[in-house]
Amino acid sequence: MGKLIFCNAIIIGTLLLDAVVSNSQITTGTNFVTFANRQDSLFINAYNQRDVKACPILLDEFMRRYNSLDSAKRKMYKGYLANVYYNLSCTYALLNDKSAALEYLSKAIKTGYNNYSHILADNDLVSLHDDDLFKALVQPLRETGDYLYIIKKASVYNPDDKRPLPAFNYQTSDNPNLVALRKVFNLDSIAGAGSDVSKILNLMHWLHNMVPHDGNHENPAVKNAISMLAVCKKEGRGLNCRGLATVLNECYLSIGFKSRFVTCLPKDSLGVDNDCHVINMVYAPSLKKWLWIDPTFDSYVMNENGELLSIEEVRERIINDQPLIISPDANWNHKVSETKAYYLFYYMAKNLYRLQCPANSEFDLETVAAGKKIEYINLLPLDYFKQPTKAEWVNPNNKAATTDYFTNNPAYFWQTPQSN
Repeated sequence: MGKLIFCNAIIIGTLLLDAVVSNSQITTGTNFVTFANRQDSLFINAYNQRDVKACPILLDEFMRRYNSLDSAKRKMYKGYLANVYYNLSCTYALLNDKSAALEYLSKAIKTGYNNYSHILADNDLVSLHDDDLFKALVQPLRETGDYLYIIKKASVYNPDDKRPLPAFNYQTSDNPNLVALRKVFNLDSIAGAGSDVSKILNLMHWLHNMVPHDGNHENPAVKNAISMLAVCKKEGRGLNCRGLATVLNECYLSIGFKSRFVTCLPKDSLGVDNDCHVINMVYAPSLKKWLWIDPTFDSYVMNENGELLSIEEVRERIINDQPLIISPDANWNHKVSETKAYYLFYYMAKNLYRLQCPANSEFDLETVAAGKKIEYINLLPLDYFKQPTKAEWVNPNNKAATTDYFTNNPAYFWQTPQSN
């Protein structure tokens, strides 16, 4: 149903903003998000009432506010506009006005709506399925918007890739900063005295329950767990998915777990998808494997036998249509429960296309500092349209440098950490 898109639009909108909103944009952006979410509820009401008279009035008001934004903000928030157009298409389709329904569907797609699977499954649009214009509009979306189709084409890697890569390193728990983190937040007590797996899950639950996800704002400038948690407490604020994964990563390191945060990215062949999602991979010695840990949604993933899975295993199972189960309490800020269909087969299927980890997993990794050098390792499928060896960027102001290395070798990316 078209109206269901509004619920997802709010969540997707917050995720789309992770790590892209600058301080100068916060006030205006927050005001527009508040307005857009309020308009969502009004559009839902018009949809439910089949109120064709209200639709153009609501659209005019939305466009007036949207067009008052500068070009950068319009680009940032165009997902809201795409959803407005899509839901207008659904409304007119239910009223049997095919011409208007197709007009707004076309506008939605041109604005960036590309959920191919949802368009085909949406009962509101069934009346359009036999129309030649509908077919012409929808079919090209498969290569950019059918995320299961896209990731299934990206199953092939090259285990013989020999491009030079830095080693993965994990800061040890006796590092003074990690010792301080463990003591300040009493992490040994929070982790508990149970198994390594229970400790891993307890820390994830603790952070998820303490700090809300907030994709509408940047993370604090000092990007380590002690500082970010202090700012969150003082200002009553949350963190975006990268901030949450960074905090949790340092907590795991502080009690002796090998851990990385993983940036999960889409293929985005059109260059229009600013979205990504950041989660954690934590090594459980008792299971001799990495585990999928997502503090944003308080989620882990299991197979049909209830065995916890790694990011690598989840990706393979999505591609091979094998059973997957998400943690029963997975949720967004205790407001929206996550479903397997949305979380794994839509959102993460999109974002598991290419993956990035820092080479050095350590305290305060991404705080900007003069002369600082950070290295990342990127795992690309052979299907990806770019295959660079590495990419370097130097901040002209403070000479801080970032280097991305690229590989098609999954064994290197997912390698078992060495014991200290």
